[in-house]
Amino acid sequence: MNEFQKEVADRISANGIDKVMLKATQQFMSATLVTKYSYNFSFLGRPIIQYPQDMVAIQELIWEIKPDLIIETGIAHGGSLILSASLLALLDMADAIESGTTINPKKSKRKVLGIDIDIRAHNLSAIEAHPMASRIQMIQGSSIASEIIEQVHAIAANYSRVLVFLDSNHTHDHVLAELEAYAPLASIGSYCVAFDTVVEDMPMEMFSDRPWGPGNNPKTAVWEYLKTHPEFEIDKSIQNKLLITVAPDGYLKRIG
Repeated sequence: MNEFQKEVADRISANGIDKVMLKATQQFMSATLVTKYSYNFSFLGRPIIQYPQDMVAIQELIWEIKPDLIIETGIAHGGSLILSASLLALLDMADAIESGTTINPKKSKRKVLGIDIDIRAHNLSAIEAHPMASRIQMIQGSSIASEIIEQVHAIAANYSRVLVFLDSNHTHDHVLAELEAYAPLASIGSYCVAFDTVVEDMPMEMFSDRPWGPGNNPKTAVWEYLKTHPEFEIDKSIQNKLLITVAPDGYLKRIG
């Protein structure tokens, strides 16, 4: 670690105990979740329901891990698939530059695999028409249905470095089932990220029209999963760096 990297690490560590910054973060998250701030962004032309800070974290993880396969539960408008696919394309470009070879995107092994219970026709056609489409495969069905899990595992068996993003139904039971099904596919040193763990930290009335809320959400599922899965740990450095994130305690690193 050089001097600059040490300074960054020290600042990130300090963020985690800075009461002023943490209070400001809580206030910002509370206000912006109500106003659907995360619905305002797009990535390469497709809406992405995500906070920009988490998009930056995704970029850092993909560059660090250099996955061959990214598994995503929850597709919506497809912006997250496009983000992941474009970063895989950059990895291919970097590999080609280093090796002095020519890029053929249709022959790239790297892939994004998206699963959603309802891929709406207009979103499907827009994703399939996107320049990144050759790197994307989609499966329609419940992410916790046994036949879908088997299909995903069969695909993942052909890849050596796997990164997992869970962002579909946010109830405790559903996310816990997703963790049991897909977290084991994350490679050692890679991550399984459970998004929207922030629900646990928000007022109950904020989710009056949803089947999830405080006590029943991705964060409670993560805590339950970690009780019996010591091969994963929460990477607190990511949330301490971002501060503004929908995934506090949700960036799970596979360590064994």
